[in-house]
Amino acid sequence: MTLLIILASVFAVVALMVVVGERFGKPMSDEQQAKFSKITWVLVFILLLAAIVKEIS
Repeated sequence: MTLLIILASVFAVVALMVVVGERFGKPMSDEQQAKFSKITWVLVFILLLAAIVKEIS
């Protein structure tokens, strides 16, 4: 029963985020998308390296 309560809570929060994001979000320009894309690749690379280092030690 606890699992169902947790899943319902997560679903409700995600649905709320989608509604708020659609209502108040504004589209990004191409320059902003390119900038975030570059940052995302760097962050993913750093996270992968950190996970590998954590598993090795």
